[in-house]
Amino acid sequence: MKPLNVRTIKRLLQAELIYGPVNWNVNHVIYYKRHELIHSHTMIFIHRDEAVNWNDIHSKKPVLLITDKSEEQIKQNLSDVTILKVPSLVQAYWTFIDYYRGLFSLPVVTITGTCGKTTTKDMIRHIMEARCNVVASVSSKNEPRRSFPYLMQLDDRTEVAVFEHGLGNSGNIKHQCMIYKPTIGILTNIGVHHLDGCQDLDGYIRAKSEIVEGISKGGTLILNKDDENTKKVGLSAFKGDKILYISTQEEADYQATDIQYAEGGMAFTLRHKGASFNAFVPGYGTHQVYNALAAIAATTEMGLAEHDAIHQLASFSNPERHMQLFEGVSGSTIIDDTWTINPTSIKAALQVVKELGRGKKIIFVVGDINRLGRFEKKYHREIGDLIAKQPIDLLITIGNKAEEIGRQAKRAGSQADIRMLKQVEGVEEIVAPLLDKNTIVLIKGPMSSKGLIEFAKGLRKK
Repeated sequence: MKPLNVRTIKRLLQAELIYGPVNWNVNHVIYYKRHELIHSHTMIFIHRDEAVNWNDIHSKKPVLLITDKSEEQIKQNLSDVTILKVPSLVQAYWTFIDYYRGLFSLPVVTITGTCGKTTTKDMIRHIMEARCNVVASVSSKNEPRRSFPYLMQLDDRTEVAVFEHGLGNSGNIKHQCMIYKPTIGILTNIGVHHLDGCQDLDGYIRAKSEIVEGISKGGTLILNKDDENTKKVGLSAFKGDKILYISTQEEADYQATDIQYAEGGMAFTLRHKGASFNAFVPGYGTHQVYNALAAIAATTEMGLAEHDAIHQLASFSNPERHMQLFEGVSGSTIIDDTWTINPTSIKAALQVVKELGRGKKIIFVVGDINRLGRFEKKYHREIGDLIAKQPIDLLITIGNKAEEIGRQAKRAGSQADIRMLKQVEGVEEIVAPLLDKNTIVLIKGPMSSKGLIEFAKGLRKK
């Protein structure tokens, strides 16, 4: 955080000084109860209805409290505590956010989409870190409540920021854009997810579309030209200057052609503004090429030459448990894709297995797909239909919801040996005896399934 003087904050919020000194600097900011109080020299937004642990606050003094509580509510032994009273805490909170974000004139990239958010974000960070100081969201920790702390990581050393948007309900992305004020926005794709919070696919598309209006004036929006649901996104609210498209199927601002599976990843030709570049991205699957195109588009927009972005991208390391390949017991090949699960990511994973598993025995272990609301059976059945068309030898479903995948695969005529288990226990006894050099195992499940995660780890060659 860029240190701020208490006097500056008092003037900014037009606050009334209730108690304490103002000749010191704030180095951290939190919203009480949403974020953990760790440091001294912290400014804390406290709502009038919030119960306060005064001992905790005193243990971190000096602290600055911004509150709309009455004076009677905050009469305490207040040594080394400064209290500023505001008429509306919510208004003060957003006034401060607008002010703090306005202190920095720098590229801020935000990313949403059903799949590829974390990977694309990490690609951009990896590419730009070779040349400048980058602040980025951590892993897939992208819930709206984390947006404020991420913003507060900006300081005078920051040259680029890149964050991903979490989405559980409509309004989440709009809220985050109000905090980040992105100059570059990326919508990777729109599949099926979070239907419990967005009611249906149309609601989910509208929720993802919130990034369009959230891009700052003069900003850039990067869209997947090949994604059918993204084509349904309205662009009338866009107030930026430029919309760029990525594609593997037709001409676009950033197009990938001659896509091939190579050692450790995907080789392709990048076509941009009439020029062609040989490119490579670690990690398998056409979906990884889309991630790479989005990352290259964003970094080029930030002034990096295409060949420099491509060179840096070649040394990228994919996040753990994102289509992670490793040698398993008895020489088998294991693909650990237990980071997240939704229909879109399952389709992408099965396409990779189809390519890498040619001539091999294929085992697919799949868990429940969550957050589908009232469409739960519909989309589990769609995956069952898809599996019936795949060259899968053994399908093992884990969980009550995933059983529908197995049942539908049977109804659709799958030739696979299908086992349906309630729990992970017992799956290793089924799979382990089948493993050899001619076997490839795809493990796909939600990040909440510790059992599937441990199962995947247990198949590593010792």
